[in-house]
Amino acid sequence: MGAGEGTVRLRPPRNAPARRAVGWWRARCLLLTAAPAAVLGTLGAFVATARFWLWMPAAVLVAVGLSCAVLFPPWWFRTHRWEVTDEAVYVRTGVVLREWRIAPMSRIQTVDTVRGPLEQLFGLATVTVTTASAKGAVRIEGLGHETAADLAERLTRITQGTPGDAT
Repeated sequence: MGAGEGTVRLRPPRNAPARRAVGWWRARCLLLTAAPAAVLGTLGAFVATARFWLWMPAAVLVAVGLSCAVLFPPWWFRTHRWEVTDEAVYVRTGVVLREWRIAPMSRIQTVDTVRGPLEQLFGLATVTVTTASAKGAVRIEGLGHETAADLAERLTRITQGTPGDAT
């Protein structure tokens, strides 16, 4: 048998974030650029001698923010995937730098569900699966809040029945 023959390959995780995550990511992009652009624009309104040097970066920030809000969220929706089996949690994220994370059930220490204010507005939640990994927790973002609650309950049930010390 040659190299690579008979090897098992990872398939992409099956589940996508909630479709509402596109709006949530767009809102995050816009808020991240609107705040500094508003500060620069306001300062430019009061400091006439530096108006050009304050409004130009504000205009560039607005253009970059709008471009990011239009282009990236649909791309993120196509690339972000997650799946939970009885053996592990699988997450694939990243647009340019793709990251695959696998958290075996025996290594899971905690399961948290977080709903920030903007996530609540879009009816979304993030599930954070903490393991003993040095890489840190596995985050599944952009889930519908009911899906996130069901997932946290399922992960809790599966990890309770999985032997291992989670360290």
